[in-house]
Amino acid sequence: MRRYLFETLLTFLVIFLSFSPFVQLKAQHQKKLAVAIVAFYNQENLFDTINDPKIDDEEFLPNSANHWNTAKYMHKLANMSKVISKIGTDINPDGIALLGVSEVENLRVMKDLANQPLLKNRHLGIVHYDSPDRRGIDVGLFYNPKYFKLITSKSYRLHIPDKPWFRTRDQLLVSGLLLGDTVYVIVNHWPSRYGGEKRSRPLRDAAAKLTRHIADSLLQLNPKAKIIVMGDLNDNPTNESVMKYMRAVPKNKLKPGDFYNPMYKLYKEGIGSTAWRDTWSLFDQIFVSQGLLGPINLHSGLKFYKAFIFNKPFMQQKDGRYKGYPYRTFAGGTYLGGYSDHFPAYIVLVKQVP
Repeated sequence: MRRYLFETLLTFLVIFLSFSPFVQLKAQHQKKLAVAIVAFYNQENLFDTINDPKIDDEEFLPNSANHWNTAKYMHKLANMSKVISKIGTDINPDGIALLGVSEVENLRVMKDLANQPLLKNRHLGIVHYDSPDRRGIDVGLFYNPKYFKLITSKSYRLHIPDKPWFRTRDQLLVSGLLLGDTVYVIVNHWPSRYGGEKRSRPLRDAAAKLTRHIADSLLQLNPKAKIIVMGDLNDNPTNESVMKYMRAVPKNKLKPGDFYNPMYKLYKEGIGSTAWRDTWSLFDQIFVSQGLLGPINLHSGLKFYKAFIFNKPFMQQKDGRYKGYPYRTFAGGTYLGGYSDHFPAYIVLVKQVP
């Protein structure tokens, strides 16, 4: 009986592994490959409990309607670190090499997150700049120094001439060596759809133009530059901000200078990263420049392999009307103690090594 159970379990294990992306990747190339996981994750209001008079953080203080206190903050950090610790580990046991984040209040909360027990032994590096956003939420980048060596970073501000009062998140440009190849990462959190999609559309178009300007300045210096654009764009892969102004498109529409958007295919397959009013959206996207496309061989360096949305069952609402939606921290003013209202997006980059 024991032998039968052992053989049955072994059979299931072999079947499971045969569907593992990592095993499929190895089988496809029959080469020694180095693998880097690059991800983006909206942290859904990762605020500390300390009042900052320079920003509007009033709803995340102990005396606020949310009663945001140390216990809730620590629970939030533990939850976010649980998700981050698992992204991509079925392909690379080390998990993320790069992780862009949005909706972080400051450098302090990023440090607190990196120091969580599930992440501390990865010794994650941090890149962060304070943005002028009224609520004080910023973008940032975590990196694993085992895979990525930081070179430079810069923050870009979005200015809209006919709206001098408008303030939003800065766009973050980071350059460094990823598995030995020079890469550029642009982290975004484009303006929201507050006031309606159509009314707010020009703001996201303007943000897309700024991202494209940053990318073009890099491509002008090197048309084969390896650039990764990531973020919560508050638009889908089919919206004009992405396709027209950022020029991030599916492979069959690629022209010289365009970015490849692997999220387009996922979106057309009905996969989303956030949901609202019974509609799924894929706002969390990652694009790559054409320098990251092409065959994988000893001379090609780092190349794009595949894109995913990380939406494991433990991150989802378990029942009710919103079953399957992201299990979030707050909903309708009620504290749920979940994770985020977004699922992370991630891509796999590979490099053949001798």
